[in-house]
Amino acid sequence: MDFKLIPLFLIGGMFLGLLAFLEAGRRIRLAGIKKAATEPPAGSGAVEAAVYSLMGLLIAFTFSGAASRFEARRHLIVEEANAIGTAYLRLDLLSPEAEQTLKEKFRKYLDSRLEAYRKMPDIKAVMAEIARSKYLQAEIWAEAAAASREVLPVPAAQVLLPAINEMIDITTTRMVATQNHPPWIIFAMLVFLALLSALLAGFSMAGSKHRFHKLVFAAILAITVYVIIDLEFPRLGLIQISAADKVLVEVRQGMN
Repeated sequence: MDFKLIPLFLIGGMFLGLLAFLEAGRRIRLAGIKKAATEPPAGSGAVEAAVYSLMGLLIAFTFSGAASRFEARRHLIVEEANAIGTAYLRLDLLSPEAEQTLKEKFRKYLDSRLEAYRKMPDIKAVMAEIARSKYLQAEIWAEAAAASREVLPVPAAQVLLPAINEMIDITTTRMVATQNHPPWIIFAMLVFLALLSALLAGFSMAGSKHRFHKLVFAAILAITVYVIIDLEFPRLGLIQISAADKVLVEVRQGMN
């Protein structure tokens, strides 16, 4: 199944659910009117205001968090590209034989890193590629450390090895960043408040014969929730972070 279709199913289901709750709220109000309860219950306006305010606050909180995490992941891609590029250039400090061997491993390593994200959302393929990357990391470190002991003066080794270490560390940072999301209860509460708001809105607009406002209300809320979730998972939906991978591609092209 194409994972890019999941957000579309999500927004469609959310839209239909909101319409259903709007209609439910309308029918509840009409049923009350038929029983001569022509006025809304006392204090209902305060309840509606509280629910709408809480929903707005939660949307602002989740949207802001999702956007900041999206930008942080983009910056980490640039940091990894810089770390790999710096370490690659410092291989010139090694002997010609060690330099050529390690540069070839660097090419394979960067190819593996790019493939790991190109294969999203195939989790098994991604994990296999990440395992390959870790294996190449170990080989690069071992060979660089051995070459440093044999031919490099101490100051040169102090320049090369920290650069390789930073290149390795950034992969862990990126992995943690991809798994950094709010607790699922936040999203559940967001959906619950959206549906509750639709119910209250339908109750308030029961006397209106126009459906346009209800359609707009449902569409705006559904799209907002979709964008928040899509920002949280930027390699699965329509909002993609893969454009930032061009920085890594350019580094790879510079290695040829």
